[in-house]
Amino acid sequence: MTRLRQYALPFPHRPAYAGAAFLAAPSNAEALAWLDGTPDWPGHRLALWGEAGCGKTHLLHRWAERTGALRLLGPALCSLLPTPARPLAVDDADAMADEETLLHLLNAAYEAEQPVLLAGRDPPARWKLRLPDLASRLRAVTAAQIAPPDDELLRVLLARLLLERRVAVPEPVQHWIRLRLPRRAGAMREAAALLDRAQFEAKRPVTRRLAEDCLAPLLIECDEILASPLREAAEMTPLL
Repeated sequence: MTRLRQYALPFPHRPAYAGAAFLAAPSNAEALAWLDGTPDWPGHRLALWGEAGCGKTHLLHRWAERTGALRLLGPALCSLLPTPARPLAVDDADAMADEETLLHLLNAAYEAEQPVLLAGRDPPARWKLRLPDLASRLRAVTAAQIAPPDDELLRVLLARLLLERRVAVPEPVQHWIRLRLPRRAGAMREAAALLDRAQFEAKRPVTRRLAEDCLAPLLIECDEILASPLREAAEMTPLL
């Protein structure tokens, strides 16, 4: 009788988009201030922009929940969408599949005096567009940047992501990881996902050696780190 081999799979991770879970920091202070003042948006429109993983989607979800907005994805926009009768929140708007649909939604929302929140990696004025009318409207949209994170935000973010995934990583190892990852929120998210899988497959807590092995594609060169102002901190990090 053939014995079937079973493979265990890790549970899929679902990001926490609750308002209380968002990490406020100087890098996102401008965006938070604009989102708290929706009635003051010029033309009832606002765009959030910043690098991947910086928190745009989280803020968009939080604003949509507070205002009752209809959430849409830019790549999924199509002519079958109904005319909105409530606020709109469009994530990945710079990757829209249908420019005419976005133009229609913006016009309809403006006529109905409904606010529209857009999110993308670049400000709308830089989006490559085919329709002149859409380009003209988007150039007039107020854009709030979510700036690159500072050291403290990266520290708290990595710890939060690991906690959400229940990945056990000692603080000295987290410190070692942060020194060697690109200084981007997206890199912290990628690292947490890789560490989650590595811990699951190894069936043991994450050590520095395990982290070094599984994060190899993300880690920056040690020479670059040791030539930076972080050299002293790197040298003091315990090698667990």
